[in-house]
Formats: sequence, C-alpha cells, structure tokens
Amino acid sequence: MKLSILEKKLTEQLETAIRDVTPGVMVRAYQNGRLICDVAVGSTYAYYDLASLTKIIYTVQAMMLAFEEKKWDLQTKLSDILPWVSHKNIYVKDLLTHSAGYLWWSDFYKRLDMNQSWQDRREHLRQELAGLNIEPQATSVYSDIDFLILGFVLEKFYGKNLVEIWNDIKTQFYDGTTLEFHPRNVTTLQKNLFAPTEECPWRKRLLQGEVHDQNCWAMGGVSTHAGLFGSIDDLGWYVLHLRSQLLGIARYKIKQKTAQLFAERARPEGAGDWALGFMLPTPGSASCGGYFSLKSIGHTGFTGTSIWYDPKSDLAVVILSNRLVYGADNKAFAALRPKIHNWLVEGLRRSSFGG
Repeated sequence: MKLSILEKKLTEQLETAIRDVTPGVMVRAYQNGRLICDVAVGSTYAYYDLASLTKIIYTVQAMMLAFEEKKWDLQTKLSDILPWVSHKNIYVKDLLTHSAGYLWWSDFYKRLDMNQSWQDRREHLRQELAGLNIEPQATSVYSDIDFLILGFVLEKFYGKNLVEIWNDIKTQFYDGTTLEFHPRNVTTLQKNLFAPTEECPWRKRLLQGEVHDQNCWAMGGVSTHAGLFGSIDDLGWYVLHLRSQLLGIARYKIKQKTAQLFAERARPEGAGDWALGFMLPTPGSASCGGYFSLKSIGHTGFTGTSIWYDPKSDLAVVILSNRLVYGADNKAFAALRPKIHNWLVEGLRRSSFGG
C-alpha cells in the first residue's frame, strides 16, 4: 500500500514514540467523511479489547434510542426507573455526566461467586449497588459504576438482558461490523487474532480474546461499561455513523437533534467536561491534543483505545493499542495519545500549505 506524505510522517513519528510505551498502535483519521490517514506501527492485531469505548458505542447509542422512544427525558429521576436506588434526587442524565455521586470504581468481582450463574451474579451486583450511599456531586467524577447502573436502566426500559439489547442495537446501527461481546468470556474466533492485554494476576494468564476489565469478566463478559471487541474498521464505521447522526446526512432511528443534544456540554464549565456520555476536551490536558475544538466529543479506553470527532473541522481520529502488555501501571500511553492527534493536525496543515 502506497502511503501518503501525511501517513509516512506519522509512521516515522510513531515508530520512535511507541518504544517502551505499547507493542503497536493503529491510527485512522477521516476528514469530511473521507479516509485521509491509515497507519499501523509495531505489532498489531485484527481485533482489540475496546474497554470503555463500549460506553459510547453501546450504552450511549442505546440511551439515545430510548430517548427517541420517549422512555426517558432529561427530567427523569433514576428512582422512577429503579426504585431500589437509595437517593431520590438523582436524574438519569447524572449517570451519563458522571455527576450522580458514585465512586469511580469498586472491586465487585472479588465479592461475586464465580460458581453462580451470570444471572445470579448480576443480581448480587444489583444488591451491592442498591446498598451504596450516594449524593449528587457539584463536580463530575468519572465512574464505571454510573454505567453499570445504566445497564439496569436499559434492562428495565426494554425488558431484555444486555446481550439481547446489544443484538438489537447491533442489528439497527452496526450491521455488517465485527463489533461483538464475548459472552461467558469465550470467543468463537482464534485467540491469536486478538491483541493480548495483560498477564493478569487474578486470572493467572495472559488475556487474549477475554475482556480485561475484571468486573465485566466476572459478570460473564458483557456489560455497559466495558466488554466490546472490535477492529480498526469497526471504529471507523462507528465514528462515521456518529458523524452522520450529528450532521443529519443520513436517515437513522436517531434524529439529528437528539444526537446533537447528546453531544452538547451537559455540565457547567469547571464542574466537568462532559456531554451526555461523551468526553469533551479539557483545555491543557485533552487526550485529543491541543488542536481539536471545544465542541469535540470522544472517549478513551483503559487498554489504549480512543475515538475523537471534531464537528468544527469535521475531523475524526480513532486509535487502537494494547498498552497493557507493558503493565497496567504503564502511564506513558496517556502522554502519547494527545501527541498523535497533534501530529495528525500538524501534518494536515502542512499538506494544505504544500509543506
């Protein structure tokens, strides 16, 4: 494949930058809906653990659909959907903006009986969540627990389990992709097609084709906060699908005004950089670098994944990596990610001026 000047330069930058950071990285960029950059450096794989990208690919899309179907609105209280929630003045939207007051994480997996069925383990999780004392927060705190609770919200909305809801979402929005969960933590594909994540001290093996997130794994590999696997093609499909929703250039079940509502800032400045489920750039420390506008939306994943779309420049960037192979304490990829976005934008500017 012949590389463009932009792709050659980015490849050179990445070949040096990924040393001791991650075994490999895949980067794609689209502008005006057209693929402009597609590079892979180091050891790369067909499929990756998408980690928290599950939140926007699955959960936010499902919540958009439920919004369209008038199952909830911005004034819907969480306790009206889930009476077992202890606090009565939390809104469903607070879960999407990480302002409900839940802790960022808890090791539920250590308290789940793996000899029970996944249904019984899920009920145990619900009971633990019901026992949490919470208060709405003035400042957003990113929390997996928010999205775990959204899973129960979706089940109540649709009267189905999370796998069944995902199958409906995939059929309606992602038909033709290879996006998938691995129920019971088993894949039907060869494991060597999947990027390995971590030599897990709890599971005592190198994880490959099994979700890294311990809570998701303990619940059978399917959740609303993690669990999806996919390819770079799948991420490209998703971000172009999201772009089409936002721009209203294709007919989907999600109206343009709903997609735009979910993409708007939903927290006061200084209280958290969140739309409804989407990250917004935090000036000075945004994972999308320093050039993406404040209207940009995206999300990152713990395994070394990310999606960002800037509607102002109509630029989308998706990244896949498996930085966890070098250990969960490896923080270097967090510094590399914004550089990748900066290098892309700078390369585009040079190309525009013939540099």
